[in-house]
Amino acid sequence: MTPDAGTPRGEARTPDPGVRQDAAEGQHVPGAPDFGVRRTLARTAGGKAVDVYRPGPGAPDRGPTALLWHGIAPDERDILGPLAATVARAGLRVCVPDWRSDAPDGGRSQLLDSLAFARDFAAGHGGDAERFVLAGWSAGAPAAMGVVLRPGTADGPRLAAVVGIGSRYDRPARTTGTVPLEDIAAMEASPVPESAVPVSSVPVWLVHGTHDTVMGSEHTDAFAAALEARGWPVHREDAATDHAGVIMTEHDPARDRCVPARAGHAIRGGLLTASVLLRAAGLLGQAEGQGFEPGPV
Repeated sequence: MTPDAGTPRGEARTPDPGVRQDAAEGQHVPGAPDFGVRRTLARTAGGKAVDVYRPGPGAPDRGPTALLWHGIAPDERDILGPLAATVARAGLRVCVPDWRSDAPDGGRSQLLDSLAFARDFAAGHGGDAERFVLAGWSAGAPAAMGVVLRPGTADGPRLAAVVGIGSRYDRPARTTGTVPLEDIAAMEASPVPESAVPVSSVPVWLVHGTHDTVMGSEHTDAFAAALEARGWPVHREDAATDHAGVIMTEHDPARDRCVPARAGHAIRGGLLTASVLLRAAGLLGQAEGQGFEPGPV
């Protein structure tokens, strides 16, 4: 369904009423509740598809919401389905939109439109708008970090947390056009007015696969070190998996895309990432969800 050009913004963002029963069930995160999951299809005001994952019956009426951005390949929201379904089972509402890196603006307007959609969803569909987490994988991660490092990028309340998954931060973010590492250096050079709300109060969570040959973990090391030098609250996790496994997928060479994981290391890696998302959203304690034994890649 594509929203009519004359449809008010709020109505264009309303999820389709039919629940798609073919949704992936995801995995169960150790130490977390299991409510089951349901998935609906929605559209942003600009017409991009968004999969909305919600916990099933028994979940609290008002819970946190996360927006999860995929990587650089255009319109690949489906590859984040296993991870999104896994965290939804534990009580986190998740919006996973399509966006196109090959758009004239590099995807900026679509990413920011999905951010507005997810915030509207959190406020209007039983969520807690004050507990909103922005997360991204691969090219989606610096895009998410840019929203925090450049607070004027998007309107809305302060994020509860931002999560970067398997990426590098020395290239321009799709949301800002600036380099996250350079943004941090610019902050260090420019004093923050006393009246300003410190952006460094937004916790940053970082996950990287130790066997990632697409984007080596040294990129997350450098970004975490720069944030810590600034006094930023940073939580870092390493998963014994690769670039695809950290989102509970594996790369299929025949299709040249990520597909749901079957290998144990990728399932364990995805579960670790899921636990990070849940901890960032306040649904798991700091010491919970970390008991995943590393396995062979």
